[in-house]
Amino acid sequence: TADGAVWSWGGGGGGQLGHGDEQDEHLPKKIEALAGQRVIAASAGTKHSLALTADGAVWSFGDGGYGKLGHGNEQRQLMPKKIEGLLQVVAVSVQAHHTVAIAADGAVFAWGKGDTGCLGHGEDLSN
Repeated sequence: TADGAVWSWGGGGGGQLGHGDEQDEHLPKKIEALAGQRVIAASAGTKHSLALTADGAVWSFGDGGYGKLGHGNEQRQLMPKKIEGLLQVVAVSVQAHHTVAIAADGAVFAWGKGDTGCLGHGEDLSN
């Protein structure tokens, strides 16, 4: 929204709605865990989501399979968690099993399931 709030709804089976549970939401519901953050962009995938804040930080939540949340593990996050070490991001994109972020200097970061070379690392690896 104009004030930087984020609302989510739909299937919540992976925790990708960011409300602290895995419940489906049939109406828009504010993601309270992001209160105080000015979110300027968001991206939602099959089972995980990202929020990009005005300070260039990225918050991820949902299913952590293949490391697609960017926290160095495969743990599920039912609430938004800031991705440490990822700074000055200007754009984010979520796909089914991988995630991409672009930094202000043009650097591109990709992580998660890397089959068919989708991470751009030149190999079929998960990172």
